[in-house]
Amino acid sequence: MVDVVVVGAGVIGSSIALELARSGRKVVVLDRAPGAGQGSTSASSAVVRFNFSTAAGVAMAWEAHFGWRDWAGHLGYDVGALTEFRRSGLVMLDVAAAPSASWLRLFDEIGVPYEEWDSVTLAERVPGIDTGRYWPPKRLEDEAFWADAPGTLGAVYTPDAGYVSDPSLAAVNLAAAAAAEGAEFRFRSTLTDIEKSGGRVTAVRLADGSRIPCGVVVNAAGPWSGAVNRLAGVGADFTVGLRPLRQEVAHVPVPAGYQGPVVADMDLGTYFRGDVGGDLLVGGTEPECDPLHWVDDPDTVDVHPTAAVFEAQVTRAARRLPELAVPNRARGVVGVYDVADDWTPIYDRTDLDGFYVAIGTSGNQFKNAPVVGQVLAELVDRVENGVDHDTSPVRFRAPRTGLEIDLGAFSRRRTRNSANSGTVMG
Repeated sequence: MVDVVVVGAGVIGSSIALELARSGRKVVVLDRAPGAGQGSTSASSAVVRFNFSTAAGVAMAWEAHFGWRDWAGHLGYDVGALTEFRRSGLVMLDVAAAPSASWLRLFDEIGVPYEEWDSVTLAERVPGIDTGRYWPPKRLEDEAFWADAPGTLGAVYTPDAGYVSDPSLAAVNLAAAAAAEGAEFRFRSTLTDIEKSGGRVTAVRLADGSRIPCGVVVNAAGPWSGAVNRLAGVGADFTVGLRPLRQEVAHVPVPAGYQGPVVADMDLGTYFRGDVGGDLLVGGTEPECDPLHWVDDPDTVDVHPTAAVFEAQVTRAARRLPELAVPNRARGVVGVYDVADDWTPIYDRTDLDGFYVAIGTSGNQFKNAPVVGQVLAELVDRVENGVDHDTSPVRFRAPRTGLEIDLGAFSRRRTRNSANSGTVMG
């Protein structure tokens, strides 16, 4: 008999395992891959930013970034080579779809430092950037894409933002720390059933025929989370739906190297950041002009980058950085996001006692991994000890910032967050 089975050993599942093990529970983690962080985590852009449309979202990201900054301290064990947080700063370009006034008030409330830049300052601080306002984003075959900008735009700069150098290694680090705390990882393990009795989880079964009796299951299976929910028979009371979404991130060589901040450019429908060796990593922000690639089965996704998506994303980035060349050959990574209807995660209990979810991470929760584990550990502890989280949501006291975070914001039964951008930006 184990206390908790965590399904998924990505950066979220491994963080949850670490914190549950720290709380004294006997934890087993299941993952179909050969090792930690080899699913969606491996394709993450690993950007650490604070721009979210809710106070809880901003507070989570601000708290989590202190964990990245003190990664060794957060882990608490010598686990070998560590991933690195690179504090490059982030520039969020002005865009009507996500006006800065809607989230700067949250920065002020939470205490996130920022600077407001006009177009002149933007040009000075990010050498080589085109400050043109091109909204709305357009497809490359649209002649309007190539038209001169009718005006200029400014930006908001957050100096404490940046990115994590190796997202897969982050999950490996967390898994190693969890193992040091006593958690057991079973890789190449496929979940086939979740047993229940009297409205409560009692065990899980695996494809190899083994059975693990347990009192709690945490679903952190990323794009496979819907299938795990179906095994548990939960979801009927969810007000927020989930769907897997195929995404591509391009890797582009930059001869002189890119040393600037992360740039979030919803004006053109892209974002980019530096990468190892000075290269550029380029992703998309789901502009309306681009069809979204929803999938029914994550296992059927083509893992090779496509020329059309690569060309669109990199050409948009080159519009913003005119010195950037667009290579003829697509290079990058393909991943699958577990997307919630409102692009906000679900960190919650369910109507099956003992079954918890950390799902719907929507491509924007890697940054929050250090604190998500703490949140789920406290949620499990409180609910298993009688707290009715559905009627009186748990409030989590963030250990580094002292912020109080209302976990009801991540409820499976929440009113959909209409203030979100409808994109990975949250």
